[in-house]
Amino acid sequence: MFSIDRWQEIFYSIKQNKLRTFLSGFTISLGLFIFIILFGFGNGLKNGFSRDFILDSSSTINIIPGKTTEAYLGLQQNRNITLKNEDFDLVRKEYNHELEYKTATITQPENVIYKTSSGIYTVQATYPDKQYIEKAIVTSGRFLNQSDINNKTKFAVIGRLVEKDLFKNEKPLGKYINIGGINYKVVGIFSDEGGDNDERIIYIPITTLQILKKNTDEVSQIDVAYLSDMEPSVAVKLGDEIEKTLRTKLKISPSDRTGLVIRNRAQNMEDTYSFFMVISSLVMFIGFGTIMAGIIGISNIMVYIVKERTKEIGIRKALGARPLSIVGLILQESIFITVLSGITGVALGSLTLYLIGNNLSTYLIVDPSVSKELLFFATLSLITFGSIAGFIPARKAAKIKPIEALSSD
Repeated sequence: MFSIDRWQEIFYSIKQNKLRTFLSGFTISLGLFIFIILFGFGNGLKNGFSRDFILDSSSTINIIPGKTTEAYLGLQQNRNITLKNEDFDLVRKEYNHELEYKTATITQPENVIYKTSSGIYTVQATYPDKQYIEKAIVTSGRFLNQSDINNKTKFAVIGRLVEKDLFKNEKPLGKYINIGGINYKVVGIFSDEGGDNDERIIYIPITTLQILKKNTDEVSQIDVAYLSDMEPSVAVKLGDEIEKTLRTKLKISPSDRTGLVIRNRAQNMEDTYSFFMVISSLVMFIGFGTIMAGIIGISNIMVYIVKERTKEIGIRKALGARPLSIVGLILQESIFITVLSGITGVALGSLTLYLIGNNLSTYLIVDPSVSKELLFFATLSLITFGSIAGFIPARKAAKIKPIEALSSD
């Protein structure tokens, strides 16, 4: 492997057969290049879909009360279902280890006034976890915290467009706004990529509003987010279990679809992941097909090389060269060309994806890239099979008798 003479022979052979060497290297580089580009675009499409279609927490389960359409357990149909604090506590207690964020919310429109400015805005009385479920980005001040919940503070966190509408050029932090006749101190401003409606929301502590509403324990909705590393299929089952638990407690028929509405994003994510699995499998098939084409190309070229050097091999054997030495020479040349061409293909593919970057984001291809592990696996596979492709004709050449080799055309 480290013989200077052998390397000189290899470079001499390459120099004497430039076209053959170029063609064998080109098939390898092209195979890896296409493989990397295909996988990069597949990942970019997945990133783009996630960016544009999964704005809020992708692991959210929304629990919304409705109106029953069936009589059940002695209760009449057309009952208005109401969620309460105890229902939220039940979900938190029963499924705590499977949930990352949990919140209950009371949502209502309110007239909000600051000095001479006013407007109707959506006010949501909620818990601190709402920030993470909605992916609200605090741009100034802070969001609600547990102390606000415990102390029932009259604090408010306003959306970017609420700030723009009411405060004009003033700084909102520390100022007071009147919400439904009650003054709240602004402690934070947030933005939300979900759109203008999400930035015209005002968040206040849920315990504060419940006290103001004569100690009510009712909530409009319960939102939970399951663990981010949970498989979609497992999350779908979790949503079904939560629904079954609440239906039992609230005495809603299992077949009544309007009494309690469960919106589980995992169901959509499961379909999405299945879609991307099909794409990934297709890309994998095409990508490895291009690599196999390169390997076949190497094999064919190595067969041609052996045939072309038959007389040379015969002379070597006549002069006492061992079969292992002949195999080693041809195999080393094959591996050298494969490795060099493979590195070239990987470099060009990676550079192309880097240069593309987010230039195709309008086509939902965002940050196309390929993992280092996949690059390593693809290169290693190519080198392995390339070595086999070189070994088979080399082994065959080593078995040729000197007299047969010297008399061949």
